[in-house]
Amino acid sequence: MNLTMIKEFKLPDLGEGLTESEILSWKVAVGDTVTLNQVIAEVETAKAVVELPSPFAGVVAQLHEQPGTVVEVGKPIVSFEVDDAGSSSGGGAADAAGGSAGGASVKGAPATAAAEAVGSPAKREPNLVGYGAVVEHSGRPARRARGQVQEIKPQSPATPAISGPAASPQAEAAVSERPRSTPPVRKLARDLGIELERISGTGPGGLITRDDVLDFSGASSAAAQAQVPPAEGGRETRTPIKGVRKFTAAAMVQSAFTAPHVTEFLTVDVTATMELLAKLKGNRSFEGFKLTPLTIAAKAVLVALRNNPTLNSRWDEASHEIVQFNYVNLGIAAATPRGLTVPNIKDADRMSLRELSTALTELTDTARAGKTSPGDLSGGTISITNIGVFGIDAGTPILNPGEAAIVALGAVRKAPWVVNDELAVRQVMSLSLSFDHRLVDGEQGSRFLADLGAILADPAMVMTMI
Repeated sequence: MNLTMIKEFKLPDLGEGLTESEILSWKVAVGDTVTLNQVIAEVETAKAVVELPSPFAGVVAQLHEQPGTVVEVGKPIVSFEVDDAGSSSGGGAADAAGGSAGGASVKGAPATAAAEAVGSPAKREPNLVGYGAVVEHSGRPARRARGQVQEIKPQSPATPAISGPAASPQAEAAVSERPRSTPPVRKLARDLGIELERISGTGPGGLITRDDVLDFSGASSAAAQAQVPPAEGGRETRTPIKGVRKFTAAAMVQSAFTAPHVTEFLTVDVTATMELLAKLKGNRSFEGFKLTPLTIAAKAVLVALRNNPTLNSRWDEASHEIVQFNYVNLGIAAATPRGLTVPNIKDADRMSLRELSTALTELTDTARAGKTSPGDLSGGTISITNIGVFGIDAGTPILNPGEAAIVALGAVRKAPWVVNDELAVRQVMSLSLSFDHRLVDGEQGSRFLADLGAILADPAMVMTMI
């Protein structure tokens, strides 16, 4: 005899101690049968858009939260009716992994040990949020219980959390079969009050693009970029502070009022670097690689750090220690539709120029698509912000929390320059370096900036530093 019971899935900590997430969309509806680790929802943390896998195999009994709701970690977001025959459907294993009273863990770290305790083989299946619940194979697929059942009642009736009239079949279909689009496009559509189901996509494979949404709305680009459309006749637009903007604001305030910032500037003749860049683009070994001034500057930063390692460190207030990193996770500030993010390239110091070029391209493409994972946004050791792409020459960048330094790259411009005591037109760039004066003395910061400038002025100087 098969028994069923109700299991709640509580919003997990999606990394870095984040305390809340916003439900962007549900990919299932009440009554849907789901499999273990099937993606059931898309949520937005303060750092990234993440797809949530199901920790259970069963039937969706209740959606506790509506799209657009900000939910605290640990609160139930969905309930499942699962087969109490137990662990074969994933329910028992999820309990072992998730802990107590109907909770479930997305990370599932203890799951293997729990499976061993009951004498069953266990396999941890990877998903977009680390590792899901243990998959145990019993020789038969999970199915909804039939015949005699014993139902364990939840604390509240298993009804959809969306209030008002019952959802139509069309609405339920829209939840489970959402048109193809990217997270920034879906956010734009939500902000403009547009249902994506009403738009025909012109992108590859019918993908709905930003232009499709703007064309459908008939709104001007300026109005479409506003996060909350102003009321008719209104003179103000108010935008809730949440998501990336909220996280960035808190991080910048913490950094500005914790680390004593010092900023130094250096203007460099980068004509030789631009000539090198042109040669590399014409070199067959770099065919297909995207090379920009940022690519060369990033490599120059990595080389300059070898002689100036104090800029690749962290002040650990809790342990009263200075942590010296023997690796470089290079952060790249990226302006995205969700706001400013600083994903980082892991072990960038071990990469060749071609590998670094590929990593930079993947990093920026992923960030612009809103798909940067929480793991890629944590663990940075030093950062670069390329303000030159906006036509800006110099600035005073704020440190990414936990890092000792950040370099701002200015625009490359033609300017008069003295060469061999004669005036010439050269390509110049301004470098801005902010550093934590608790970790980095003025001499150390100046030497690093001078080394960086020397490499960009004459790339052959790399030979003297490696």
